[in-house]
Amino acid sequence: MHVVKLRKKIDALDRRLVNLLNARARVAVQIGQLKQASADDVYVPAREKAVLVHVQRANRGPLGKEAIDSIYREIMSSSRSLERKVRVAHFGQATTFTHQAARLRFGASVTYIPCETISDVFENVRNNQADYGVVPIENSTEGAVTYTLDEFVQTPLRICAEIYLPISHHLMASGPRRGIRRVVSHPQVLAQCRNWLHAEMPGVEIMPVTSSAHAAEMAVKDRHVAAIGSILAAEHYHLQELAAEIQDLSGNMTRFLVIGKSFGSPTGDDKTSIFFAVKHKAGALHSALGSFKKYRLNMTKIESRPNKLKAWEYLFFVDIEGHVEEQRVRNALRDLERHCTLMTVLGAYPRAPEAAD
Repeated sequence: MHVVKLRKKIDALDRRLVNLLNARARVAVQIGQLKQASADDVYVPAREKAVLVHVQRANRGPLGKEAIDSIYREIMSSSRSLERKVRVAHFGQATTFTHQAARLRFGASVTYIPCETISDVFENVRNNQADYGVVPIENSTEGAVTYTLDEFVQTPLRICAEIYLPISHHLMASGPRRGIRRVVSHPQVLAQCRNWLHAEMPGVEIMPVTSSAHAAEMAVKDRHVAAIGSILAAEHYHLQELAAEIQDLSGNMTRFLVIGKSFGSPTGDDKTSIFFAVKHKAGALHSALGSFKKYRLNMTKIESRPNKLKAWEYLFFVDIEGHVEEQRVRNALRDLERHCTLMTVLGAYPRAPEAAD
C-alpha cells in the first residue's frame, strides 16, 4: 500500500481515537461528580491497577506492556484533572528521582509541589496544601530512608500506593572532566556511587547536598563542580554528561510511597504497612513476629528505629503481603497486638511490580 494511503489511514484512526478519548473523559467527569457528592478520593490506586490489568489483557500488540501502561497512566491523569485539579508534593526539585517517581504514578496533568525536605512533603499533605505526597522509603543498595520512617511515627497520614523506580546515576558538569574539583549530590546518591568515585575521581572533594537537582544547579554555576543525578537533570539543566551509569551496582532500585489521608480497598494483590513496639521482655519480638507465621503471612520488610520518646526502646516497621481488610490479616494483627505496647496500621495499598516481575 502506498505511504500516502497509509498516512490517511492513520489520520482516520486518530480521529476515532480522539472521539473515543473524549467519550471516555465525559464518563470520567460523571464519575468525578459522584465522587464529589460522596467526598471520595479523586485518586483511587485500586481502580488504577484494575484499569491497567484490564487494558493489558485486551492488548494484542504490537505495543508492549510498558507502552500501554505509560499511555493509560496519562489518560487517567488527564481524566483526574477533569474531575478536580490534583496537587502532588514531592521531595526535591524537578528532575529528582522522587519527582520522576511522582510523574510515573500521577502523569503530567497534575500540579507538582517540590519540597526541600521529606518533612515538608508530609506537612503539605497534612495541611491540605497538597492532596498527595511522594517520598522515598528504601533503596535496594543503601537500605531504608530513615527520615521517612521517622515521619510516619508522628503523622496521621496513610500510605495509599507504592512506586518502584530503576535508578541510574550520571556525572554531569558545565565544564570538562579534567577541571572538576568537587562532586556534589544527595548523600544517598553519593553512597550508591562510592566505589566509582574512589576509582575514577581520586583527590576530588565529595560534598553532600540536599538533592540531586540542587547539585545540578551548582554545576551550572561553577565549571569546576560536577553533579551526580539523572539523565533528565542533565537535559533539563543543559549540562554535559561526563560519565553514564556510574552507580556501583546494576539493578539499583528505589521504592517510593504515595501518602494521603486514607487508603483504599483490596485488589487481591496488596501490601499492608504497620509499625509497632513490643513489651520490654525476653523473646517479645520473636513472639510478635510469630503472629505472621501463624496466619501464613509473608513479611516483605522489617526495619527498626529508636523510639524518640523512650531511650533504648525501638519501633519496628513491617510490610506484609495482603490487605488489612482481609480476614487473615485482621486476625494476624489482632494476635500481634497482644505482644505490643503500641501498633499502628500505616496503610494498605496495591503491590507495585518490581523490575524483576
